[in-house]
Amino acid sequence: MAVEAVGSRSHTTRVAPWNDPTVRGWVFQIVIVGLVVALAWFLVSNTLENLARQKIASGFHYLDREAGFEIGDTMIAYSPANTYARAIFVGLLNTLKVAGIGIVLSTILGTLIGVGRLSPNWLLSKICEYYVEIFRNVPLLLWLFLIYKLISEAFPGPRQAINVLNSFFLSNRGLYFPVPLANPAHQWMGVAFLVAVVATWFMARWARKRQEATGQPFHTIYTGVGLLVGLPALVWLAFGAPVGMSWPALKGFNFVGGTVIQPEFTALLVGLVLYTSAFVAEIVRSGILALNKGQSEAAAAIGLSRGQIMRLVLLPQAMRIIVPPMTSQYLNITKNSSLAIAIGYPDLVASVNVTINQTGQAIENILIIMAAYLTVSLSISAFMNWYNKRIALRER
Repeated sequence: MAVEAVGSRSHTTRVAPWNDPTVRGWVFQIVIVGLVVALAWFLVSNTLENLARQKIASGFHYLDREAGFEIGDTMIAYSPANTYARAIFVGLLNTLKVAGIGIVLSTILGTLIGVGRLSPNWLLSKICEYYVEIFRNVPLLLWLFLIYKLISEAFPGPRQAINVLNSFFLSNRGLYFPVPLANPAHQWMGVAFLVAVVATWFMARWARKRQEATGQPFHTIYTGVGLLVGLPALVWLAFGAPVGMSWPALKGFNFVGGTVIQPEFTALLVGLVLYTSAFVAEIVRSGILALNKGQSEAAAAIGLSRGQIMRLVLLPQAMRIIVPPMTSQYLNITKNSSLAIAIGYPDLVASVNVTINQTGQAIENILIIMAAYLTVSLSISAFMNWYNKRIALRER
């Protein structure tokens, strides 16, 4: 009976609040959050007070004012008479253009180099190895300076431009080539192309399920190419097959007409792709080497060629290992595009930098840059996480 009494008393004994881990954890978190909020309030209030003392207006009202500066490379219509908001948006589009094309090209080139490092051909393997070591161990900014200098010095001026078929002109101002004149048909052709992309995706899913169920393959590639080319072509024919072209021509000291790929864009894109593909190559190589050798041996035993083994057996399995570190490289290539300001390409940072110089709204503009890169990076991460879950092994 005595033992039971003691046990009951010990069971009802309460722990002091300062000794309770749960209470301490909540107290510490509340204190830390309070300190962070207090620090943020102190910084913001002092910043606003100092800006007011210097007669610098705070806020984003300046975005509706006329920008008054040129942007050399634009994806949408822009003139100095447009607002600062449109100028910043143009810079953001340029950043997205470089990042998007760079991600695709660096993935392709990096995969080829990574597979090449595993080749039994000694020369090919060594070339890929030296490529990786050279580009990984030199800062990206130096590569951008070198590539831009090579492009600007290797080609002649506009008057001595390299002429190909009187249509393509290559000079140190860039590559000029003809483009179709603006026509309503082009917008509908773009819509038709997007419809073809969606249709191809659904067709690929249907073909995969059909093959799993019946074992009969379907020529997805040929059908997909037919849709991607055929639907826009039908729309083009429906609008009367417009063939008007804008041709580049030398007038004065430069070309007019057509369109141009500027050397700054080329240098930035080439530098980002060459640099990032070296890291992608190592990710691909390590992902393939992480697989059991029995996978390739079993594939070879049933008569598959080396190319088929790599394409049908090794790479699909290695994707589960490759995708997570590849996400980091996609984020890096997006953020590294901000180095465009060093070679004069008008990306987001360059547009905002000019805006800061003209308006003095440094804090607001820096917040815009941070918000833009944060949004883009989180979007890329969300897509890659979705894809990683989609290809992950599921336990039954």
